[in-house]
Amino acid sequence: MNSTLDGNQSSRPFCLLAFGYLETVNFCLLEVLIIVFLTVLIISGNIIVIFVFHCAPLLNHHTTSYFIQTMAYADLLVGVSCLVPSLSLLHYPLPVEESLTCQVFGFVVSVLKSVSMASLACISIDRYIAITKPLTYNTVVTPWRLRLCIFLIWLYSTLVFLPSFFDWGKPGYHGDVFHWCAESWHTDPYFTLFIVMMLYAPAALIVCFTYFNIFRICQQHTKEISERQARFSSQSGETGEVQACPDKRYAMVLFRITSVFYILWLPYIIYFLLESSTGRSNRFASFLTTWLAISNSFCNCVIYSLSNSVFQRGLKRLSGAMCTSCASQTIAKDPYTVRNKGPLNGCHV
Repeated sequence: MNSTLDGNQSSRPFCLLAFGYLETVNFCLLEVLIIVFLTVLIISGNIIVIFVFHCAPLLNHHTTSYFIQTMAYADLLVGVSCLVPSLSLLHYPLPVEESLTCQVFGFVVSVLKSVSMASLACISIDRYIAITKPLTYNTVVTPWRLRLCIFLIWLYSTLVFLPSFFDWGKPGYHGDVFHWCAESWHTDPYFTLFIVMMLYAPAALIVCFTYFNIFRICQQHTKEISERQARFSSQSGETGEVQACPDKRYAMVLFRITSVFYILWLPYIIYFLLESSTGRSNRFASFLTTWLAISNSFCNCVIYSLSNSVFQRGLKRLSGAMCTSCASQTIAKDPYTVRNKGPLNGCHV
């Protein structure tokens, strides 16, 4: 009887969320649902963002579009990478051994999220230069320098996490859905400190410094404009409405993206530091904080679509183009029926 029970337990797949296992399907149902759901959202959302940027030329007017698109491609690759643990949890055979698979997956996702974090820091620097040095901005920030900056972001992010392949320790918990990563690959306090000092801390300090000064300068500009309008209206007897700083509106969109990024990543960073320093791990906390942080790859799409009017127009243009394409295919398949029904006015570009 005991041997039967042991055999049943050994046949169970490894689950970080033990209460999500169902014997009827023989896989970690809750983990599969969460990971597959996030994977679909991340991939579809970022594909839409990338297509909208190509459909809306006005979005490329800002130099920050280089970094926004870099983040979109990085987030799209995060979604594609998440197909690996999804297929593994569904018992699809891995092309290589589990230890190498989870190491590569953890490294890749860590690099991609580092690219997003560094891109947000560069966006804040770009907006800071635009507001503090508007006259020399176009000579300082050039397309060639932006491309070089993006290349350096990818190179730096890769180099920061590359020591994880040389027994420095685990770079994060993204691969913990694999048994080997969760049980045999451990974090190292020195490597964790190295990552924090080389990536998390500098990026956070840059973002805090730049956005604090951006909003302070915009507040001063708005105050000066309101004082001038007050003097002009008192002389002419007309009342005018104070115009908000246009740079502040765009900075607010970017600040929301940055704020949500750090809000979703803060629990992960705190757990990463605590687990590395104390050596105590919790599977549920590891899974929850990790995939909460990864969900940010989809949140960027939502924030941008809700906050940016130009992006919304580009999204309408993309949907209108898709509707026109569908209508053209329908006419090509059955022109007689469509002619009898009249013109298709449901889609407008």
